[in-house]
Amino acid sequence: MTARRVLLHPRLRLLCQVVLGGLFIVAAWPKLMDPPGFAKALWYYRLFPDWSIHPLALVLPWFEFLCGLALVFGLWRRTAAAAVAAMLCCFILALSINLARRHPVDCGCFSTQSSNRTDDERLREMKWTILRDLGMLLLAAQIFAADRKRQS
Repeated sequence: MTARRVLLHPRLRLLCQVVLGGLFIVAAWPKLMDPPGFAKALWYYRLFPDWSIHPLALVLPWFEFLCGLALVFGLWRRTAAAAVAAMLCCFILALSINLARRHPVDCGCFSTQSSNRTDDERLREMKWTILRDLGMLLLAAQIFAADRKRQS
């Protein structure tokens, strides 16, 4: 079996779907349960106008949750993978901008609680979060590529 066949195999696509969808469902849950806490996490990024913080805190977790469900259940795979990839690119960009500013933020990815870490520890964590998001972006790319191969 060639590497291309292995990477585009339907079982690998299914595994990537379930893992990525599950991650997005798990990440959305605390935000759905604590919109004010997530709004605070968004505000700390200092990237959004004040008027947009609360609508984003209400809509983004539901979008993450629904995209995660779509991936887990195999509904609208390409659309869900593209939406997840777009969100991941936005998350990476937001973290990168704050990293370049040396402005430490708690990502708000899997929790709405702020941590008691030093600025240097938070900046280091932001780098690891960007790497994790890049890994998830690869999962989305695999889903998209394997689904594309199946359709052609």
